[in-house]
Amino acid sequence: MLVEIRNLRVQFPTATGLSDAVRDVSLTLGQEKLGIVGESGSGKSLTARSIMRLLPGNARISADRLAFDGIDLLRADEATLRKIRGGRAGLIMQDPKYSLNPVMTAGAQIAEAWRVHRGGSRKAAGQAALDLLTQVQIRDPERVARAYPHELSGGMGQRVMIAMMLAPDPELLIADEPTSALDATVQAEILRLIEDLVSRRGMGLILISHDLPLVSHFCDRVAVMYAGRIVEELAANELTRAKHPYTRGLLDCLPSLTHPQARLKVMQRDPSWLT
Repeated sequence: MLVEIRNLRVQFPTATGLSDAVRDVSLTLGQEKLGIVGESGSGKSLTARSIMRLLPGNARISADRLAFDGIDLLRADEATLRKIRGGRAGLIMQDPKYSLNPVMTAGAQIAEAWRVHRGGSRKAAGQAALDLLTQVQIRDPERVARAYPHELSGGMGQRVMIAMMLAPDPELLIADEPTSALDATVQAEILRLIEDLVSRRGMGLILISHDLPLVSHFCDRVAVMYAGRIVEELAANELTRAKHPYTRGLLDCLPSLTHPQARLKVMQRDPSWLT
């Protein structure tokens, strides 16, 4: 088992006491593709970042079990966590414009990730950066390696981010809405690339997304989050047959070309979903 989470809770202090951002979440992940879906603020990113212990300083985290490849992450020291972060588990952020260093070339950033986790000379790291850019299907890796982030398109920047995360050859890849800033054509290319790399390298994948149809076609399993809790978990190919009213509400809000409606449905929330 690559990831094991049991009764995870993430809290933040407020003026009226502690507020639960993630409540009693339990998940497992092997060498498979897990999608986590839900509205903004439902706790998707906090759950995924808890695996790498990359939470804000004021966050309070607890769990009956929070483990990566058998390592207890709640009791692991900083040296152990640094080996996991970026080395054994990679995180692809939403928007490369804000995630890449604006004063370093793309090649230098990938080479830095390589040397931090694998060591080696600058020359070897530079060649590895070119090889990784080729792996993420960039046609002119030498030119892109010399370019700064502002000189790259959104799709190119996202490919550079993926290359950086793949540099240490991780066992787990967390993709936090990796296509949210891209147009539909580039989205499809990036997802095909991630799927190919995950399958070829035998990695586990956690894909965080708002796009239910995308997740249903791309992932093996789907966990649906609402108000910090997982309200339903099912096989991705059975997502359209979901039973929880919140998941049904999300599906009903989607526009359809085959069944057009004058107005999209608005979700009717039930207080019982919180408990």
